[in-house]
Amino acid sequence: MEASHPLDAYSQIVSGVAARLTPKVASLRVPRRGGAGESLGSGVVFTGDGFLLTNAHVVGRANAGTASFADGTSAPFQVVGADPLSDLAVLRANGDTPEPAELGEADQLVVGQLVVAVGNPLGLAGSVTAGVVSALGRSLPARGRIIEDVIQTDAALNPGNSGGALADADARVIGINTAVAGVGLGMAVPVNSTTRRIITALMADGRVRRAYLGLAMVPGPVPAAWRERLGRKTGLLIAQVVGGGPAERAGLRAGDLLLTVAGKPVAVSQDLQRLMFAEAIGQPLAITVMRNGALVDVIAEPTELVAA
Repeated sequence: MEASHPLDAYSQIVSGVAARLTPKVASLRVPRRGGAGESLGSGVVFTGDGFLLTNAHVVGRANAGTASFADGTSAPFQVVGADPLSDLAVLRANGDTPEPAELGEADQLVVGQLVVAVGNPLGLAGSVTAGVVSALGRSLPARGRIIEDVIQTDAALNPGNSGGALADADARVIGINTAVAGVGLGMAVPVNSTTRRIITALMADGRVRRAYLGLAMVPGPVPAAWRERLGRKTGLLIAQVVGGGPAERAGLRAGDLLLTVAGKPVAVSQDLQRLMFAEAIGQPLAITVMRNGALVDVIAEPTELVAA
């Protein structure tokens, strides 16, 4: 019998994603320090040998916990590494796990695209919600830091969804759900080239070494008179320069419009983030900014970002 209801095609997509992903998303139980109960969250199996991806805030300072799956099986896990700056963590299950989910590419998302969230809100295993990408490139204040370049969605999220999968219509994981931003809004850390580097570093070393400039920036427009010459409309406007940091020592100022770093154009925060990994620490970094209608070149030497 042919589908006749206008929602049938939509429902088939969502139910198909749910069927493929629900077995691969674990319910996590993480003991709190001092024996004060446990934290609940979700984790996504992403390798065939038992590695799971979740949020750093789900595991906190714990080094172990238990992962339970939709088929009723469970396995203890160890925390391989956590990165609070991106709110990502990698776990390793000590036991059999389901086949891994496929990681997608969040940089190909468009606003309005269908997404499906799979997780374990309130400890309820295998919960599925659906919605659309409502915005891209958002910044999320979280626990005294800013998580940059997150995906905003209207797929309903609740406590316990954190660490679960945000997937496209082909069941590819394009984000890790990280927070409930407000009524009708959720946020997810994107899966892209930058977060893949973070995941690889966590698996190999248990941590991510980052270069630090000491800048707070927001997107800003290139003056109209310069747009044709530079071939671009936006840069990164420096809102704040941290006192005593590498950027201040290089002569950068609040109000400068950042245009290129290491010869590469920067227009969104991710453009700079993908350059700020271990290989940039202690190395001269050529930076071009626009200041008072003129181009200014400086050389900065990033230091290593350390935990506060």
